[in-house]
This record gives sequence, structure tokens and C-alpha cells, in this order.
Amino acid sequence: MRFTTNKTFRNPIMASGADPWMYRHSDGCYYFMVTCGDRLDLHRSPSMSGVALSPKTTIWLPPEEGPGSRDLWAPEIHFIQGKWYVYFTASDGSGDAGRKIYVLENESDDPTKGIWTEKGAVNVALPGLDGTVLEHGGNLYFMYAGYGHFPDYGSAIYASLMENPWTLTGPEVLLTKPEYEWEKQGGMAINEGPCFLVRNGKVFLIYSASTTWSDDYSLGMLVADEGSDLLDPKSWTKSERPVFAKCTETGIYAPGHNSFTQSPDGLEDWIVYHAIPKSEGGMELRQPRMQKFSWTAEGYPDFGKPVPSDTECPVPSGE
Repeated sequence: MRFTTNKTFRNPIMASGADPWMYRHSDGCYYFMVTCGDRLDLHRSPSMSGVALSPKTTIWLPPEEGPGSRDLWAPEIHFIQGKWYVYFTASDGSGDAGRKIYVLENESDDPTKGIWTEKGAVNVALPGLDGTVLEHGGNLYFMYAGYGHFPDYGSAIYASLMENPWTLTGPEVLLTKPEYEWEKQGGMAINEGPCFLVRNGKVFLIYSASTTWSDDYSLGMLVADEGSDLLDPKSWTKSERPVFAKCTETGIYAPGHNSFTQSPDGLEDWIVYHAIPKSEGGMELRQPRMQKFSWTAEGYPDFGKPVPSDTECPVPSGE
């Protein structure tokens, strides 16, 4: 994190890190995680712009071998029914076939303290990654990117109801698979990294498309009416074009795998995402970034373009 004054910040907010997840809790703190590969680290900060410099706690170390021991990716922290949960992807070292989504639980008020208990792997039908949850309409939904033996794509996003934060109940339904050329860049056809915005009477499912190492990694969007059946694929309308993509003018490539949060005063919406600062830079150069976004007159999110590196940006309102 590179501060200029107490009124501005610069992207990237960390020198490196993929799959950034930032969560604003009712205690006034922001909780932040990125992929570390061999552990799970949790940052806790009173501000968004200072989150990368905030103290971090290693909350989980994997077993030395076996299921869940390798490739700890895409951790997300959620507060559900009065407890903290972290969802993360891990494998047994055998590649995609051994990849599962695991769940940790913590009953402490402060998730950097207390005991994290593993609840096991979510009982999904397919090997997969990027598990996330949505509490909506009295239901708890789980969505993830599932791998299958598909002839024309690598992963697609599936959804199911949950009976508790680590167990699915009922069937899984396919919500989106790669269909357009912009979802098939980098050598594989990919839909992954689902997350949500609920606003203006609608549920927006934002997902990442194409390979994460491709310049053309980008964000797609599905939208459903707030009161519709979110497990009915017919409830969702898919955008034919990416809603957030590379910008050669600003020199930012492969923006994706994002989360959403709000400013401390709750008046601004922010997208937190990773991107690569040069063309063909590769996935090792992914960096976490954040920027404010707006809404269209029709009530849809408008993410704009990725802001250039080292641009002085106003800190979120209320800091």
C-alpha cells in the first residue's frame, strides 16, 4: 500500500495477490483475504484504504498431505447466522479432479481470534472452486465454479440451496456456462468466481470469464428479479458483453475475480478485484485493486474502466 496523503490512495493496494475478498462488518472493520497458496491469512482494518497494511493473522494451515493440503485459493469470509465462515478452494495435489471447496467456522466476535474449526468439504456434485454464499429471501444459496467432462468448456457456475453453511440440500442447477468468445480466451472456456450485488429490486450475479492469465479475463453479469426463483435458470438474464474488462488506455489487463463492499459511511459502492499491470504479464503478476463504481438510471451497476496504477484516488467516504 502506498499512501500519498490521508485523503488519497493508490492502486494496487498490495504489491501482489489474487482473488481479493473484502468484507465490511457491523463492528466497523474491514476483513480482507487474498490467495496465499499454502495458508489462509486474514487482515482486519478500520479502513478500506489501509486494509493491506493492517495486521494479518494466519487463521489456517492445511494438513501436510491428502485432501485439502495443496493450492489454497480464493478464500472468502462471511458472517452467517451469528458465526464467521471462511470458504476456500484446496486440492489433494492431483489437479482439477481433486479440487474441493472447504468451510471453516469461528464463533468468536473477532474472527482474527477464537478457534477456526473445519466443517469439511461442501458436498457439491463436481470438482470445483470459488465457492460463495448468498443469504436472500430467507434462504442460503451456494454457488461455485464446477469442472466437468465438457467438450466445449472448462468450468461453469452452479447453484444450490443449503441446509446449513456447509451442507447443500436439493439439486444443483447450471446458471451460466461459457457461450461467447470473450468467455473463451487464454486457451480455456471459463466461468468462475461468482459474487453478488442485491440492489434496486434485482440480484446481480457477477462472475469472471476466460482464463485468469489471459489479458481478456473479464467480468460478466447475470441479473434476476429480487423475488424470482434464483434456482430457476429462466429467472436470469445474461449480458452478451463483459461489464468490466481490460483497458489498454490505462494499461490494466485481466481485471476479475472480485468482491464488493461499501465505504465506511455506507454511501459509496466499491469493487475490489485483481488485475495484471501489463499485457501478457501472466497470473504471477496479479495485484489487488479497488475503485468506486456507480449505477445507471436503469438501476444496473456501472463499473467503468480499471483505473491506472499509481493514480491518486480519493479514499472512500467516511474515512
